[in-house]
Order: sequence, then C-alpha cells, then structure tokens
Amino acid sequence: MVESSNGTNGLDALIPASENAAPTLRPLSGIKVIDLSRLLPGPYASMLLADFGADVIKIEEPTTGDPARYMSPKIDEECAFFKEVNRNKRSLTLNLKDAKGLETFYRILAQSDVVLEGFRPGVTERLGIDYKRVSEANPAVVYCSITGYGHDSPLKDRSGHDVNYLGLAGLLGLTMDDRGKPTIPGTQLADLGGALMAVIAIQSALLLRAKTGKGQFIDLSMTDSVLSMMPIVAAGHFAGSAKIAEGRYELTSANPYYAIYRTKDGRHMSLGALEPKFWENFCVAIGRPDLKKRQFDEGKKREDLFNILKRQFGSKTQSEWIELLSQHDACCEPVLNFAEVVDHPNTVARKMVTQDSAGRPHLGNPIKFSDVEQPEMRPSPKLGEHTQEILKEFGFTLDEEKQLAKRGITRAQTNWSSGFVGFVSRVFRSMTGR
Repeated sequence: MVESSNGTNGLDALIPASENAAPTLRPLSGIKVIDLSRLLPGPYASMLLADFGADVIKIEEPTTGDPARYMSPKIDEECAFFKEVNRNKRSLTLNLKDAKGLETFYRILAQSDVVLEGFRPGVTERLGIDYKRVSEANPAVVYCSITGYGHDSPLKDRSGHDVNYLGLAGLLGLTMDDRGKPTIPGTQLADLGGALMAVIAIQSALLLRAKTGKGQFIDLSMTDSVLSMMPIVAAGHFAGSAKIAEGRYELTSANPYYAIYRTKDGRHMSLGALEPKFWENFCVAIGRPDLKKRQFDEGKKREDLFNILKRQFGSKTQSEWIELLSQHDACCEPVLNFAEVVDHPNTVARKMVTQDSAGRPHLGNPIKFSDVEQPEMRPSPKLGEHTQEILKEFGFTLDEEKQLAKRGITRAQTNWSSGFVGFVSRVFRSMTGR
C-alpha cells in the first residue's frame, strides 16, 4: 500500500467511511492543500476542496495578501467577495521571493498533497515553485495550474479575464440580445467553470495517486473549460447546422418554445417547453390549446408564434403567471432577481444560503452527501491569521518563527490602517481598470 506525501496511507482520506465512522468525516479529510491562487478561479476551487474537508493553507504575500481583500462592497470593513470564496481556509503569509521564504515553502510542501496556483505560465519558474522542482521535492504532490489559455497555448503569455475566455471559446457569439449583440453573462462562467474542472481534476489525480503513489501536473485552461461545456453547440457544428453558424439554435431563443418573455409589469418569464408534452401542457395552461401543433413552426409562422406568445405573456404580471403556471408541468419559471432567489422556497429547502460560525451569510455548497454531516463553517481568515499556528504544525521552532517574522518573510495577523488599505485598493483598481 502506498503512502501519501504526509506519511499517511494514500487511501485513508479517499476510501468510503465505515458505518462506525464519525458522521463529520468528510471526503477530503486528511488532504493538505497549498493554495497560491488569488481573486476568483483558484480560491473558488480551493473553497470547494475545503468544504469537502481538505486543510487548505492559503499562502499570501505578507504586505498586502490576496488583492481581493480590498475590493468593494465590504462587510464589517472586510471585502464581502473575499469572504464568500475563502471560507474554511487558513492564511499563512510568506514571501516566496526571499530564499528563506522559499525554503519555508518547501518544508511545508514535504507534508502536503496538493498545490494550486493561478499564475500566468512562467511565473512559477521565476519563483522557483514550478512543477518540475516541486515534484522533485515531493513526487506524490498533485499540482494544478489554472491559466487562461493553457501552458502550451500560443496565447499563453497573453493577459485575459473571463469575458476574453468566453469570447475566444465562442460562448459570447451564442449569447445575443434582440439586436444580435453579444451580451456578457451575469456570472463569471469561465472562471467558475475552470474552478469546477480543477476540483474534478484534483480529486481524480488524488484517486490515481492512491493507486500509483505518484502525483500529477494538471494544466487547466479556463478557455478550454468553457469550450468543453458546449457539447450541443459542437454537435450542431460538426453536423453542419446553419443555425449554429449564425449563432442561434434551439436553446438560445431561436424558437418560441425556448425563450424569455416580458410580462405586463416589466418582469420576465423563462419558457423551456422543449419536449412536446411540456409544450402541450403550456398551451393548455395559457388557454391556447390551438397552438399545440405549432411548436415547430418555421419561417414566418415561427415569427408569428413568437408574437402571439409575446402578447400572451404581456397580458399578465409575473406574479399572476407564477400562480397560473404553478399547477401545470410546463417548464415555465420566473426570472428572479438575486434578493428573490435568496428567499425562494427552493433555495431555503436546499440550504443554499447558510451562515459561518461568525453569523455571516454564505452561499451553500451544492453537493449534498447522504452520510456526511456538514460541520460548522469557518469564516474567511484574516491576513496571516494562522501563520504561527501553521508553522508550528509543520515543525518550525519558536525561534525559527521569530526569525521569519523579523526578516519580514512572514507576518502574523495585523490591524491594517484605513489609509494603507485605501492605498492598496486604489492601486489594485488602477491595475485592473476597475
């Protein structure tokens, strides 16, 4: 049986728990993750790993830490966004540009299982923490690199953000408004999709390591992730569909039975009556059984059907449509704003809004296990909050801790002055254009 990098049996944290196991044991309990990422993609991925029980050590630069800490809006003078994606983690400040800081990193690496980073290709080589050197120090480590375009891409050196990856992957070309202009989705699909792929990849690599004893380098491109989530579009293109080439197909408002309609009060309803049985149920619900056979109208007849449904939806308010359609299995639901989503019975029943131990709200984890009791959620860490605690756990003496702090390689939790935080916030906004 192989052993993991932290000296435990490689399967211990991955095999199903026995019937007598503690109910709070989570799937990734015992797995240690070094998280070098910042902002959204990497932190969202490591948050999910932490939710699953991994010990996520968030390594941050001692002076400023993750730039997301200084973004608005704020809750209790702390960034609300940072809090949302960094729960259940511990913060260790460490200057990786200092030789002693690099040595500290490798001492922690020796007892860790996963490294997660989101730098542009080439940065980790300059820092001395690229996979080649990391794997030489710990061959069992799973190393996941999240980038915009991939390590062997001709675009690997280009900067980018979510909207760029969505454009390059073709998704924006399929997300049009009524005038045919591409629209930006309401959430960061490339960032979050890449993060989800990273979690899948890391867990798969850990399972493989349990069999082989060897780690893995994961080259995760956010552009690739978006492209991989378009199988229906790809199928249409490979089949030579003209609609796909035009940027419209049956699941992007090309047909009346799968579209969004404005209501009398200026709100909207989403209709997804794709299958004939749901379309027929919808026609009955709105009092237009004569439309049952017109679902797949083409050309001018299709445009006429669009206009009929626009007038129909415009005759009632959204709340009236909700009440009318609640008794019909017709795949028609309201388009809600986020405040309404939070209070919706489905959100409440699924516990998708929860609180951490400090009483602050968070979005819940969408993955529900049958035999895992979700333990109390810890709030996001202060910058350097766990520095001394982590160093002690990894065998650093008190004298070593003091020397690291004296040289500015580490920095325990401090109370930043409002002036300094404001300065960092202004610098960050100027760098990102926000």
